[in-house]
Amino acid sequence: MAEKPAYYDVHAELWRHGWEQAKPLDGFLVGAKEDEAKRWAESAERAPALTDEQRARLSGYNRAVKLLVVGATWCLDCARVLPYLKNIVEVIGEKAELRLIDRDAVPELRDELKIMGAPRVPRVVILSEDWFEVDRLGDRSLSIYRSRMAREIGRGIDHGVLSPAAREEEQTEWVNAIERALIILRTAPALRKRHND
Repeated sequence: MAEKPAYYDVHAELWRHGWEQAKPLDGFLVGAKEDEAKRWAESAERAPALTDEQRARLSGYNRAVKLLVVGATWCLDCARVLPYLKNIVEVIGEKAELRLIDRDAVPELRDELKIMGAPRVPRVVILSEDWFEVDRLGDRSLSIYRSRMAREIGRGIDHGVLSPAAREEEQTEWVNAIERALIILRTAPALRKRHND
């Protein structure tokens, strides 16, 4: 008899279904319009390199982790953020996977990930080896929302979105969020018991 799971995620089958429909980054971009593909390529070229300190923080967790991204090829935020996530997953190594699915491909997934009742992108669901949700992120990081608030409401300072410093700050926020998920996975009692560590 199979071991009864110590925990349960009511959405595990939804995450698995979304993952099975999702594609790696290059496959996701196959259907992009020419101007969209160009935007994604330019954004990837401008993505900052991860620092040695960030690389060290993302390494050595020995846990499977899946990043399921709900996005769209037309989405400017997606084009800006996905190079960060790609770099992060590459540093984590072979136990990490990144896949993308169009926002409207699985309506139940889109609806589950709404923010303020609206289908926003990108949305990132970090998943365990059991298809359990570890965290959900997006659509924008705190630094991007702070800049938006400064521009639209006049509160705070607009540090921009596309400058090298703004990109480094945003990437750091994504590194921090993914590191947090990795720590959750590494210290989860059920996974420690399973992996005898």
